[in-house]
Amino acid sequence: MALFAAADAALRARQVCEAMDLKVAPNNINNTRLKLKRLTERGILVETEQGFFTQPRP
Repeated sequence: MALFAAADAALRARQVCEAMDLKVAPNNINNTRLKLKRLTERGILVETEQGFFTQPRP
């Protein structure tokens, strides 16, 4: 979550993988995207455009 707090723009799943030092492979990107979608469903993140995730701003 610190990654999203420090980001000045919405992030893609690939960028999150790179920041977490995960191997940038299709499987890792897809798994990260699914986790980000779940966080969006719970209201922790917001998907501003398709594939772009950020924290909700007050």
